[in-house]
Amino acid sequence: MLLPTDRAARILYIEDDPDIRAIAELALEDVGGFTVRTCESGEAGLLEAPGFAPDLVLLDVMMPGMDGPETLQALRNDQGVRDVPVIFMTARLQESEVDHYLRLGALGVIPKPFDPMTLADTIRHILADN
Repeated sequence: MLLPTDRAARILYIEDDPDIRAIAELALEDVGGFTVRTCESGEAGLLEAPGFAPDLVLLDVMMPGMDGPETLQALRNDQGVRDVPVIFMTARLQESEVDHYLRLGALGVIPKPFDPMTLADTIRHILADN
């Protein structure tokens, strides 16, 4: 198991639902020991990422405006954050959809709804497997 100071001490979570953002932030900070910055849209995440310098981006798939896959592509085009690992969080979990997210370059996919008590460990397991 990775410690919070290992590969993902700083997590940028991009999620349009304020309730999900709040639950994930509490789970990752209080249970997981991570430093978390949240953003409500792909556009806001792109502005926040370079200054925050995340070790990992958690990214919602379905968002108004710029969706998760579009946000991932834009992150990959930004010199400052192009190599930051990304994990999608979504309720869209058909095998073809998950395969698509992985082909886009995501390290993994975390299903929604997620268990706040195990979210940090799930992230650590995905990072350890990659």
